Amino acid sequence: FDKEWSRPSNLSFVEYQNLPPGKYRFRVKGITSNGMKSDEDFYSFSISPPWYRSWWAFGIYFIGFAGGLGGVRKYELDRRREKEKKHFLEAENARKTKELDEARLLQHSMLPRELPQLPNLDIAVFMKTATEVGGDYYDFYVHPDGTLTVLLGDATGHGMMSGMMVSIMKSLFMSERSNKELKAFFENASAAIKDMQLGRLMMALTCVRIKTDRIVTTNAGMPPLFIFRKNTLAVEEVVINNMPLGAMKGIEYDVKELKIEKGDTLLLMSDGFAELKNGNKELYGYTRAKNTFENTALKEPEEIVTHLREEGRNWTGGNEPEDDVTFVLIKVK
Repeated sequence: FDKEWSRPSNLSFVEYQNLPPGKYRFRVKGITSNGMKSDEDFYSFSISPPWYRSWWAFGIYFIGFAGGLGGVRKYELDRRREKEKKHFLEAENARKTKELDEARLLQHSMLPRELPQLPNLDIAVFMKTATEVGGDYYDFYVHPDGTLTVLLGDATGHGMMSGMMVSIMKSLFMSERSNKELKAFFENASAAIKDMQLGRLMMALTCVRIKTDRIVTTNAGMPPLFIFRKNTLAVEEVVINNMPLGAMKGIEYDVKELKIEKGDTLLLMSDGFAELKNGNKELYGYTRAKNTFENTALKEPEEIVTHLREEGRNWTGGNEPEDDVTFVLIKVK
């Protein structure tokens, strides 16, 4: 701390402040007033550093620093992995979205691009799918003699599997659409679907064939056909208890023939409308659907469809449906 001897002093002490930590030797010698010198003496001592500058403190600092570097490294690796995972999920979602868009476009391409234009019938349709790819399906075919065949189907569940069933049903209908025998068509289609061994995947289907003043209809697990009779101003409920297509082998399907008159209106619908739920989880129900249709059946088909859509939207409070909702309205002119 002092490299040279200090100046002589007659004080009996010397003061050093703020000595740094370390080992010291204090050297001293005296001289009398008459000039006699004493021998040199010394005193050795050491000053320890504060605890935060001790070797074990620096060891802790090193461990903490190493741990900090490891934590930063781990954070960086986790962040990188998370970023890569995010990019992967984004790419996967983009791929799935593209596939769903393509599947939705494919399904839409299976639906009629335009409604049949017949002098004695007015037709309106509506479809709202619960997912990107729905399980509802409707189709038309006008025979050379003017007979109109109308199909409305609902595949088991919804999503990609039900969309596949719609594709199958479209193919079966296209292959036999000119066949006017509904019983044979339903039984052949059911047997074909069952032979595909699709498990619990089935197709509920209703069909109406309209020729002048008569209709032939059958139903395979769909809601009943509603016919508003103009002369009585009441809705007739046509119930046919057949099993969905593909449910069992060897099923025979019952068919009904009914007379229709000018002003009568037919409503075909999937079960998604009756199964709409309000905020209290209460179903809209078939009775309410029938009454709603009866109260508006004198209007034009497009107006009826609009009214039914508004009823459903009001019932759910604007929430999206849990199942596909489809209507086909036909008014006899």
